Amino acid sequence: MRYFRTFGFGLFLLLLLAACGEEAKEHIAPAVHDRDSASMMTSYGVNTLISDSGVIKYRIVTERWDVNVIRQPSRWEFMKGVFFEQFDEQFHVQAYIQADTAWYYDQLKLWKLRGRVRIRNNNGLVYTSEELFWDGLRHEFYSHVFSNVVTPERTLQGTYFRSNERMTNYTVSNSKGSFIPGEEEDDSGSTPGDTLNQQPQAPMRPAAQKHAMTPKNDLQP
Repeated sequence: MRYFRTFGFGLFLLLLLAACGEEAKEHIAPAVHDRDSASMMTSYGVNTLISDSGVIKYRIVTERWDVNVIRQPSRWEFMKGVFFEQFDEQFHVQAYIQADTAWYYDQLKLWKLRGRVRIRNNNGLVYTSEELFWDGLRHEFYSHVFSNVVTPERTLQGTYFRSNERMTNYTVSNSKGSFIPGEEEDDSGSTPGDTLNQQPQAPMRPAAQKHAMTPKNDLQP
C-alpha cells in the first residue's frame, strides 16, 4: 500500500513539472524580415484637405491610405484608388483627378497615378491614360504611355503627354487627332491650348525621367 502511495506521489510530481514546463514555453510568431512592407500609418475612409505653403490646394478621398517611411524613397500608398479635387486660390474647384492606384513620394513631391487615370478640368477637357506622373516641383503632369485628350473642340491621342497642373497648356507627341474644320491654327500648325510634335520638346528632371522610363527603378511599387 505504501508503495502505491509513493508511486502516485511521484507520478503527480512528474505531471506538475510537465505542466510548468508547458507554461514556461514562449509562443512567438515568426519574425518579419521584410521590414519595409509594414506601414507606419494606415487610415481608412479618408476625406481630407491638403494644403501647400499654407493654402488649401486639394481634397483627397480614398478608401485606404498607407504611409511608409521605411521604404526608400518614402511614400504614401493608395492601393484602393484615390480621388482628388483641385482648388484655385479662391477655393474654386479647377479639376477632378482619379486613379485606381496611386503613390506619392513625399521627399520628391512626385505622384504616380496608375490604372484608369482620368482628369477633367472646368474647361471641359478630359484626359485619360493608364499611367500619369504629377511633378509637384515643376507643377506639371507627364506620361510616356498612350494618352487620350478630349476637349469640346478636338480629340488628341499620343504616346507622350506633358501639361501644366491646370491642363490649360499641354503637349501631345507621337500623336494623331481630329479637329473642327476651319479651326484657326498658328504658324507651326498647332491649335490654341495644345502643341502637337513628333518628339518631346524638353527632358524631364533627371530623377522623374528615370522613374518614368525605366521598367525597374526605385519608384516601382
